[in-house]
Amino acid sequence: MEGSDSPAAAPSVEELASVFRVYQVRSDGDCLLYVGDPLVSPEAVEQQLWDVFDERGYEISIEREYSPSSGPSLPAHGWVLVARPHSVGIDGIPWTNILLALLTMSSTLLVGAVQWYHIDVGTNPLAIFQAWPFVAAVLGVLAVHELGHYAASRYHGVDASLPYFIPFPTLIGTMGAVIRMKGRIPDRKALFDIGASGPLAGLVATIVVSAIGLQLDPVITQEVAASPDAPAVRFHNPLLLQLIAAATGTLDTLQSGAIHPVVFGGWVGMFITFLNLLPVGQLDGGHIVRALYGERQETIAAAVPAALFGLAGYLYFLQDVTNAVGIWVMWGLLAIGLAYAGPATPIRDSPLDTKRTVLGLMTFGLGILCFTPVPFELVT
Repeated sequence: MEGSDSPAAAPSVEELASVFRVYQVRSDGDCLLYVGDPLVSPEAVEQQLWDVFDERGYEISIEREYSPSSGPSLPAHGWVLVARPHSVGIDGIPWTNILLALLTMSSTLLVGAVQWYHIDVGTNPLAIFQAWPFVAAVLGVLAVHELGHYAASRYHGVDASLPYFIPFPTLIGTMGAVIRMKGRIPDRKALFDIGASGPLAGLVATIVVSAIGLQLDPVITQEVAASPDAPAVRFHNPLLLQLIAAATGTLDTLQSGAIHPVVFGGWVGMFITFLNLLPVGQLDGGHIVRALYGERQETIAAAVPAALFGLAGYLYFLQDVTNAVGIWVMWGLLAIGLAYAGPATPIRDSPLDTKRTVLGLMTFGLGILCFTPVPFELVT
């Protein structure tokens, strides 16, 4: 074996000998390369050596072909166990996250002022800030959801970015928020916790926002648009929102439709929770089902597009509803792509404990409470 460029903290060749025969050790920038042959399956190599490298600050992957960014090429034969240093945390000031958050606040503020508070921002630009409760409700729910994922990622030592908000002048002023997973997921427990933490945290925020909004004076939202003939958007309430209203003694207010815009922040949280819990691909629901049922997740995911297309057909042909059909067709097509891309795969594939299994089923139950077959419709 050739001389080693490995740092002092890196695992020695002897520590790998039971599962990986090393011919050469090299470095490629910050990466450490063990060139050799696995003595067990490649997946078993990663599973058995993960903790050895993880406790030294490395994340590993075994690759058949690896092209170094510097230095001579590697032998064409053999495998490469690539050890990449990893750290969990924020590296410097996240300017991209900050900029997108500010842009999303601006777009949500504009949409809230025009759509929900009926403010003529051209005549009185500063009046746009009257819509700040709407912004706080919508972005607060989204932020709590994504920070739930982030906190669980940090807890399990998986590197992840802070939330990226997506500004877009839709009915809510944003296309949502995402975090980027930069590290590999060690086991099903971590995959479950990361997948379920977002919806559960977001639902807590959703319930709080909805309960507060239902107590606020709705008069501010009752101004009619300039043209009484212009189409309006009517949102249908999921069962969870009705239960919150019943528990807070505001069911009559909710059913009247005369609600404060903050309530819509709760509605957004419920709609996003349901969509994210679709058990397909790398959506939150896909993570949870992969953690619960292992590779059987692919069978479940294959049924999701058919269910969404079936819902669209039911609404169109049997209920004569057209406004919601496009939503479920679009998500059916998206689900096909997500199912094809596949779910996240943990390094170790041991089954979950009973506690997490029950919590996973409860999470999907809460997601069903957030569902309404016709989320909104245009009325004239």
